Amino acid sequence: MKTTNHDLAPKKTDTRGLPQRGWMLLYGVAMVFLGSCSLVPAKTFETRQSDTQPQETIEPNQGIVPPPIFSSSGDPNFVVKVVQNVGPAVVRIDSSRTITSRVPDEFNDPFFRRFFGDAAPQPRQRVERGSGSGFIINSSGQILTNSHVVDGADRVTVILKDGRTFDGKVLGEDPVTDVAVIKIDANNLPTLSVGNSDALQPGEAVIAIGNPLGLNNTVTSGIISATGRSGRDIGASDKRVDYIQTDAAINPGNSGGPLLNARGQVIGMNTAIIRGAQGLGFAIPINTAQKIAQELIATGKVDHPYLGVQMVTLTPEIKEKIRDKAGDRLNLTADEGVLLVEIVPRSPAAVAGLRVGDVIKSINSQPVTKIEEVQKLVENSKIGTKLPIQVERNGQIVQIAVQPAALPARREG
Repeated sequence: MKTTNHDLAPKKTDTRGLPQRGWMLLYGVAMVFLGSCSLVPAKTFETRQSDTQPQETIEPNQGIVPPPIFSSSGDPNFVVKVVQNVGPAVVRIDSSRTITSRVPDEFNDPFFRRFFGDAAPQPRQRVERGSGSGFIINSSGQILTNSHVVDGADRVTVILKDGRTFDGKVLGEDPVTDVAVIKIDANNLPTLSVGNSDALQPGEAVIAIGNPLGLNNTVTSGIISATGRSGRDIGASDKRVDYIQTDAAINPGNSGGPLLNARGQVIGMNTAIIRGAQGLGFAIPINTAQKIAQELIATGKVDHPYLGVQMVTLTPEIKEKIRDKAGDRLNLTADEGVLLVEIVPRSPAAVAGLRVGDVIKSINSQPVTKIEEVQKLVENSKIGTKLPIQVERNGQIVQIAVQPAALPARREG
């Protein structure tokens, strides 16, 4: 097959090889295969009217001795010992935000004001209150939790196990990985030891601690059911995380709490459950959470590279379905790869010349056949540095250099 080279150059998105109706069919058919499930953040809400190595520690301050590490071997009460030692480092986080309802524009029109006067509807406020969990990562008061626990909060309150209450300041949050860091004005606090989430294996015993449904200091246990669950696997395709799956009971209010191994090391941060499913909880690996936390503490934000594409893993089944719907209008020759079904206007992908109907075959000389592989390679790329992408287009191999940009900020709420 012929190979063509395309360098980075501003240009309009070229869809000449794919008629408007054709790529809409492609998008519609592809979306059928993406599937869906209802993912529920493990956080509680109520609305009221306005009234990385084993035994490594996140704690950089050497003044506090990390808790001892226990082994479950031969000790039926290992959970008790772990909880007694790490429990004081787990906190409850209450957050609230004020929502102001918008008055319809019609009531601001002079015509309506002439008739309604002061009786016209006024903006109303309500207060949303949420509750989650977190754990102390620094003896001087830095706390790790989920972004969705504190997103948009006007006020954050942290309650320690000993009953002390502090106002919390959000140092930074990253909705893309659902990680946030809070700071409280306190010193000499207990911290957790850190395990290596890259070394986890299905079947390992785990312990979850948190505040589900407002029940403080709740302990559950189970095993690691699987590792490497992508956001798309669990219905959170906007999250760039390879989750730990566990059957340890996780409920609303557990968000941000630690998932611990049998030695008392934190190996994950409890995050979400799938609605209607039993024994399906998910946690962010601590190696990921720790990396993001360090950036948030240093700069208050995390920039993620993005291309600006909607894509689907191409399989023979999807290809056959597309052919059934679109017939000869779509010249889809590849049998595997990652199929582009939408290009965001003015995005890096659009500027570089990627097209709807292109099938990504490799990125930076590394072959790809799944969406998750593309996402990882893009996430590990550098913003502003050209990223070589090889695509198959109308039976030809085309080389395109895309310059990833920072993912535009988007809030949870």
